[in-house]
Amino acid sequence: MENQTTVTEFILLGLSSDPQMQIFLFVVFSVIYLITLVENLVMMLVIRADSHLHTPMYFFLFHLSFVDTFYSSVTVVKMLMNFQAEHKTVSVNGCIAQMFFIFLSAGTEIFLLSAMAFDRYSAICDPLHYMATMNKRICGPWTMGFLEALFNTVFALKLHFCGPNQVHHFTCELLPLLQLSCTETLTNQVVLLSSAVIFGLSSFLLTLISYIHIITTILRIRSAEGRRKAFSTCSSHLTVVGLLYLTGFFQYTKPSSISSVVLDEMFSIQYSILTPTLNPIIYSLKNEVKKAIGKMLGKFRGGQNKL
Repeated sequence: MENQTTVTEFILLGLSSDPQMQIFLFVVFSVIYLITLVENLVMMLVIRADSHLHTPMYFFLFHLSFVDTFYSSVTVVKMLMNFQAEHKTVSVNGCIAQMFFIFLSAGTEIFLLSAMAFDRYSAICDPLHYMATMNKRICGPWTMGFLEALFNTVFALKLHFCGPNQVHHFTCELLPLLQLSCTETLTNQVVLLSSAVIFGLSSFLLTLISYIHIITTILRIRSAEGRRKAFSTCSSHLTVVGLLYLTGFFQYTKPSSISSVVLDEMFSIQYSILTPTLNPIIYSLKNEVKKAIGKMLGKFRGGQNKL
């Protein structure tokens, strides 16, 4: 170990080494990032401004938009900087810090979606006690996301890197870092698997059980109009959850024979960059949100006309 050199920084190889392609990717992801920021900021502003949206469901949606903004910023900003940088380096500590915030964002988002599923269960299956059951305590998803990030980061800090230092990814996710470690990574793999099972499975089960009760209750409604209205209250959330879990399912269950750096990067782009962009679009299709946005635009135009 004495003759080994300690790596102090990593080189993020990113999506392409072609300078022309990097310019194209910089433009594409800059546009996506700006759209993500605007969409989620508008969503948060609308929820804050419209008193009709001051309900537990939209309280969770406000935090989901905040997490999506944070998640996208953690991943995309560094990527955009590397597209323009001659030396695409990041310090080891900076890389592990980014990994911590990726875990925090992803974990919090998963538990927020579970809380929103339970919210829909309470609204549809037990409407008389809905307001008593649901409250505005948001610490649960944030706490669970923080614990998942903390567990994996503490053990990642014990890794030693002595070369090579090229990360075949555009962000500092844990799995690419484990491949570069000079020390054993079995403990880290066990911690990662354990946290995925404990946090991921508990979140998935809460969502699954909630929707089993929701679907059962909807099927008992006699009128087609009543079933349509009940389903419309959770259709947006079900779409978002479906996209998240389908991506995660294909990412972690695909055969090792078809695993590749390109494929892993495509999945990462889906859940860390495109999902924060798609979420506010999906939720903006809800009638309550469309009305609130229309009302806000009406006030804005009215103010411009007065000027």
